[in-house]
Amino acid sequence: MLSIFKGIFSNDDSALKEVFSKNNPQLIDVRTPLEFNGGTVKGAKNIPLSELESKLNLLDKSKTIVVFCQSGNRSGQAMRILQNKGFEKVHNGGGWCTLRSIVESI
Repeated sequence: MLSIFKGIFSNDDSALKEVFSKNNPQLIDVRTPLEFNGGTVKGAKNIPLSELESKLNLLDKSKTIVVFCQSGNRSGQAMRILQNKGFEKVHNGGGWCTLRSIVESI
């Protein structure tokens, strides 16, 4: 049970750094537009979790995708949605502040 929550709410900074160093991932912020306008990660596209399934056509299945939100909860849900829709290279970036720090450190 603990491993389920760990997968939803946590991410490995070193693994994310590797994703960014080896790829040019699509960054998807699944927070609301209001949250997105309050700050995000440079280069991110805002697709709220509630709209994700209806906007799958905006994503490239051949590219690596990093989804993120405020804490990692919604991005964990988004990751599972994308995986269930056939996206294979999807990573949970967790919370946007932490992810922004990781991206800026690369």
